[in-house]
Amino acid sequence: MPKEPLAVILLAAGKGTRMNSAVPKVLHAIAGQPMAVHVLAAASRLEPQSAIVVVGPDMDAVANAVAPHPAIVQENQSGTGDAVKVGISALTEMRDGTVLVLFGADPLIRTETLAEMVDAREAGAAVVVLGFRAADPSGYGRLILDATGALQSIVEDKDATPVQREIDLCNAGAMALDASLLRDLLERIRNDNAKGEFYLTDIVGLARADGLACSVTEADEAQLMGVDSRADLARAEAFWQARRREEAMASGVTLLDPESVYFAYDTVLGRDVVVGPNVVFGPGVEVAEGVEIKAFSHIEGARIGAGATIGPFARLRPGTDIGEYVHIGNFVELKNTTMSPGAKANHLAYLGDSEVGEKANIGAGTITCNYDGFEKHHTVIGEGAFIGSNSALVAPVRIGDGAIVGAGSTVSRDVPLDALSVERSKQINLAGRAKTFREERAAAKARKKE
Repeated sequence: MPKEPLAVILLAAGKGTRMNSAVPKVLHAIAGQPMAVHVLAAASRLEPQSAIVVVGPDMDAVANAVAPHPAIVQENQSGTGDAVKVGISALTEMRDGTVLVLFGADPLIRTETLAEMVDAREAGAAVVVLGFRAADPSGYGRLILDATGALQSIVEDKDATPVQREIDLCNAGAMALDASLLRDLLERIRNDNAKGEFYLTDIVGLARADGLACSVTEADEAQLMGVDSRADLARAEAFWQARRREEAMASGVTLLDPESVYFAYDTVLGRDVVVGPNVVFGPGVEVAEGVEIKAFSHIEGARIGAGATIGPFARLRPGTDIGEYVHIGNFVELKNTTMSPGAKANHLAYLGDSEVGEKANIGAGTITCNYDGFEKHHTVIGEGAFIGSNSALVAPVRIGDGAIVGAGSTVSRDVPLDALSVERSKQINLAGRAKTFREERAAAKARKKE
C-alpha cells in the first residue's frame, strides 16, 4: 500500500471515433464490465483517498457507470494536460503525495504495475511515466533516457530523429505525479502546437528544466494494450480471457477446453470445479467446490452449491440459487429460482420464479407458468415432490411436500401434502378412424392434382 496520500484521475472523455459507436469508448466492455471500471478496479486495490473521473460533455452514461466515483466534465476537451487540470481542480485537499493519472481505455492494466509506479514516485521522482518495450514501436511516443537511466524527455514518433525511432521504449500514457508540484507544472504547459492542445507529456520537460527527477516504470506490452477500435477491443478481450483461464487453472479448476470457456470479470470458481467446452459465464456467478459444468452451458447471476452437476446445454439466469448436489440437465432453464439440496431437473424444463424443495424431482417438459402478461407469480414445490413429465404449473401455485403431479397435467390449484394430482381430459379411442382419415386425405389430395 502507498505510504503517502494517493489520488487517482481517470481520463475518460474520449469520443472513440474509430469505434464507430454511439456508446462512449470507455463504456465498451471487457468480460462484461466497462473498460473504465476495469481501470478503476485496478487502482482501487491501492486504496486511494479519492478517484476522480474526467468525462466529456453529454457523457452521463459514463458518469453513471463509474459511480460512486465523482465525474467532472471537461468542457473544452483541449488535450490531456487540460483534462488533468480539470481533475486536479476537484482534488482541493490533495496537496502532498501522489496523483496517479490513468486512461479509461487501458482495461488490462494491473494493480501491481500501478503500485510500482507509486513506489517510484514515493522514492523521490516528481514524474513517473509508464513505459513498455514495443515489438513494433512505430507510431508511439519514445521515452528518451539519459546516461543515468532517468527519463529525459518524451518524443512523439513524428518528431523523432532516425536514431530515436530505433528506440523501443515507448510511452504508455499513465503517470504518477508529485501532488505538491503538479498544479504549478500544469499551469506552465502551453498549447503552442499544431493542434492547439495542452499535452500532459510536456510535463516531463518542465520538470527536468526545474532540476526534478523523472523516471520510467516498465510493464509488458500486452498489459498496456489500449483500445481504440473494435479490433483492439477483440484483442483485449482475448488477452483478458487467456489470463483469466490461466488463473483459474492455477487455482485448482479444470478446464477441459480452455480456449472455448469465457469468464466474466467477477466469476468465482471453487477448487475442483470441472468446466466443459463452450461454457460461458456472465456477470454475477459464484461456483462452490466440486461442481461439474458440462458443455455448452450459459450461466449468469447464479450461485451454484458444492457438488452440483450442471448441463450440458443448461441455462442459468439471474436470481438462480443452486443447492448442494443438485442436478440440472440438458436444455433446462432456470430464472430467479432456488433449487434446494439434492433436487433434480434433468431434462427440457423451464423453472422461473420458483422454489424447489430438497430432493424434489422435476420431470422432462415441465414448465412453471410464472407470467400472466402483466405480473410475475411464484411457484413453490415441496420437499420430495415429484412432477411428472410435460406438466404445466400455473402460478401462483404450491405443490406440497411428497406430492406427485401426474404426467401431462396442468396444475392451477394448490396440491396438498402427499397428494396425487392428475389433471387430464378423458382419452377417447375411435376404432379404425386413423385408417379412414388417411384414405380421405389421400383422395382429397389426388383430386387436387386432376
